[in-house]
Amino acid sequence: MASTTWALDPTHSELQFKVKHLMITTVTGSLSVFSASLTSEADDFQGAQVSFEAETNSIKTGNADRDNHLIGADFFDSETFPKIKFSSTSFEKDGDDYVLEGDLTVKGTTKPVKLNVEFGGIAADPWGNTKAGFTLTGKINRSDYGLTWNAALETGGVMVSEEVKLAAELQFVK
Repeated sequence: MASTTWALDPTHSELQFKVKHLMITTVTGSLSVFSASLTSEADDFQGAQVSFEAETNSIKTGNADRDNHLIGADFFDSETFPKIKFSSTSFEKDGDDYVLEGDLTVKGTTKPVKLNVEFGGIAADPWGNTKAGFTLTGKINRSDYGLTWNAALETGGVMVSEEVKLAAELQFVK
């Protein structure tokens, strides 16, 4: 069977992260400039290859000062490390959904990650394009990738949690 490459539809996709602030609330951010592709030899996507890149300077959290801090040297150091990259090592069915494993590179450090993938289905849009939808969720420890800036709180704890929750809504076009 011939392989099929599905390209990301960026106008119907989003990539978000969530992290605890002051250990009492969660701040949500997004990467607004990213690309991805999915290549599959099977109609059910079993064993598909997934790749992804995002521009670190496209971080948006709804606060310009925080965004500038995040793209600066304390966090992503976007001038030196302009991209976050992901390359899959496996994409396996788990019931109706999938488990995606691969190598995530942030700030020059590559670590394996495991993401849960909910398959939304395949549909044709009004212009005759075939689309496939996926919801990805997972979490990483930011310090594993050299994102170690923090501040101790007088009341105990730290300003920014180590755990970062990842969430993506991805629509691909055949």
